[in-house]
Amino acid sequence: MSQSFPVCSAFWGKNNHMPLNQSSLCQLSALERQIFDFLGFQWAPILGNFLHIIVVILGLFGTIQYRPRYIVVYTVWTALWVTWNVFIICFYLEVGGLSKDTDLMTFNISVHRSWWREHGPGCVRRVLPPSAHGMTDDYTYVSVTGCIVDFQYLEVIHSAVQILLSLVGFVYACYVISIFMEEEDTFDFIGGLDAHSYCQDHVTLKPVHLSK
Repeated sequence: MSQSFPVCSAFWGKNNHMPLNQSSLCQLSALERQIFDFLGFQWAPILGNFLHIIVVILGLFGTIQYRPRYIVVYTVWTALWVTWNVFIICFYLEVGGLSKDTDLMTFNISVHRSWWREHGPGCVRRVLPPSAHGMTDDYTYVSVTGCIVDFQYLEVIHSAVQILLSLVGFVYACYVISIFMEEEDTFDFIGGLDAHSYCQDHVTLKPVHLSK
């Protein structure tokens, strides 16, 4: 593979900022989303965000170190990640019989909802004691008013951003894989010619004496 490095090095010399910038955007957006999912105890998105961060790092490593298999893994995961984010959009918009009021995002182990539900832009959060409702249980009731944007639309925006970044990453990963494949084909062709010329240069002709 040493003969393919000059072309690859020239390619990265002009474009080495492209994978770093794209990866940085993916990492920052995933980390931002991870923080707010932790605050809302959304365990399903937390697990997905964690896997996404790991695969993005793996894809960046494969791109810099010329490891096409790692980039293929990133490409496959990107398709799954887009599908997951489309599902989240459908979940919060209540498409196809889904309901945002279910405990699906918490694996049905808690009643927490999205952090943005009570802390969105302009939201005023008030804790009401049970006596205010004439109830005798121990639950605390929260009243949220004045939200500029409803929480489900904020979640949809987050998922839409993830889909956009993933599509850009998918296209770029396919492009990098094609570059690597072309380099491997070029190396095989040049290597074959070198081996053939090497044999021609090192073949010596010896006289053959025929006995009568």
